[in-house]
Amino acid sequence: MKIIEFEFENILFARIIPMNASYEGINFISSPNDSLQLGCMEHKTGHVILPHEHLPLKRAITGTQEVLFIRKGKLEVAFYDKKHVRVGETVLNSGDVIILLNGGHGFRVLEDVEMIEVKQGPFVEGQDKIRFKEMKRGE
Repeated sequence: MKIIEFEFENILFARIIPMNASYEGINFISSPNDSLQLGCMEHKTGHVILPHEHLPLKRAITGTQEVLFIRKGKLEVAFYDKKHVRVGETVLNSGDVIILLNGGHGFRVLEDVEMIEVKQGPFVEGQDKIRFKEMKRGE
């Protein structure tokens, strides 16, 4: 499987699964310690996943991680460090998936986009996020 990672100064900001990535069996691209687990699965016809349920387990989560599924279009994702300085960017296309792990991020739609976002909840208005003015390196 070809996963693309965006890292800056030893901080992993995101992992991207390009639409044309292939994988066999079950592959988790998140680490076991990430608060949001993202896995890719590929099974042959007839494979059975046994019925199961997840047990009520208390978890302590600090921060919010997000997954974006780009259904259609083109989206630029910019990454920001703790000082709100832009440290890089990438472009996502139809079919790509990204898990945002650390740091700040912003988006610019390059072509009409349809996407699905998944993140931890519940969302707490006024406490969940801050918006900031973009700063370039060296400002």
